[in-house]
Amino acid sequence: MVVEHARLTVTAGREEEFREVFGKAREVLAAADGFRWAQLLRCEEQPRVFLLLVGWESVAAHMTGFRESERFGRWRELVGPFFAGPPDVEHFHELDPRWPSDPPPVA
Repeated sequence: MVVEHARLTVTAGREEEFREVFGKAREVLAAADGFRWAQLLRCEEQPRVFLLLVGWESVAAHMTGFRESERFGRWRELVGPFFAGPPDVEHFHELDPRWPSDPPPVA
């Protein structure tokens, strides 16, 4: 599995609207072949910056299966108008399983 790391900078004043529309865009992602999961994070220091993490079965599932499909056009129609510039996208291979979401209890 690979994780898509997309840094998205949203036009000032449209951050909340972007968050609302992203719910619809996530449904488009979720319907794509090879999609595993998605998470949207917002930067504390730069509130216009969001980090989109998407788990894909492979880079090809994202770059060919999704990006060359009609779903990508729909996704872009939904979220593209909010971008202040092109997203910065990279792919990362998981090396280890995820750690538990909750830290172990302190003795």
